[in-house]
Amino acid sequence: MKCSLILATLGRDVELIHFLNSLQNQTYRDFELIIIDQNRDGKIDSVIAACRMRFPVNHIKVEFKGNSRARDYGIRYAQGDVIAFPDDDCIYEKDVLEKVVDRFRDKPDIAILSAGSYDFSKTHFSIGVNSKAPRYFSQYYMMGVEFTHFFNLSRMERSEFYLDHDFGIGSKYPGAEGFELLYRLLRGGNKAFYEPAIRIYHADKDNYRVGKDRMLLYSAGVGAYIRKFANEYDLSMLYYIARKMFIAPMVKMALAAVLCNRKRFLYSYNNLIGIWRGFCAYGR
Repeated sequence: MKCSLILATLGRDVELIHFLNSLQNQTYRDFELIIIDQNRDGKIDSVIAACRMRFPVNHIKVEFKGNSRARDYGIRYAQGDVIAFPDDDCIYEKDVLEKVVDRFRDKPDIAILSAGSYDFSKTHFSIGVNSKAPRYFSQYYMMGVEFTHFFNLSRMERSEFYLDHDFGIGSKYPGAEGFELLYRLLRGGNKAFYEPAIRIYHADKDNYRVGKDRMLLYSAGVGAYIRKFANEYDLSMLYYIARKMFIAPMVKMALAAVLCNRKRFLYSYNNLIGIWRGFCAYGR
């Protein structure tokens, strides 16, 4: 079972070196790395040249910008049965690919596997939706985050496997590209499983410190993808509208007010405003 790792990168080199080193240490060797390079200055050329002798690398330079567009572009070059979209600032534990392949073999019913996201610790979770226990999950409670998802293309309709270029960094709505893809595949009947024993490390970027403007942009992606599927008369979106746009943020703001936690209150407030902005703006 061959794994194709599609990595879109722009502006990072030191972090990319750390990720490449983690691939060199993988216990499972049947994989390829497809790098969609959006840099104009050739800053990672020497880095990639140094690792070509260690594992297969397809270095593709593009003139456009946009994370989803770059990842989507990389799909056409993938030769593997399993596809993933690692971030250029994450690190794989040495047995990630081995465990991914083992889980797909042990569970022939699943098409999607999500690893746990850890903050460079084996016990402390990082970004995304994580849990201490392995579990199947559905479109109503999606687990992981885009760089922890692995997709077995032999078990799904390949025409449905693409990224919407309206979502993600460098796009109209700079967020929610992973959840838009994941929701669409789950809605189509593909089964998914979350396994926290598969560890991918990524810095825990505290949302309280990303700043108001970035928070509004990222959360606008959530509102936009809710509106996208609501426009398709997807009744499941009634659940997300109630949960994401009313109940959850209101409860969080109320708790923050009771606890006199100003940072948490502002985070929840800006998240709510961003979601509504994205929801109202989508399709205009």
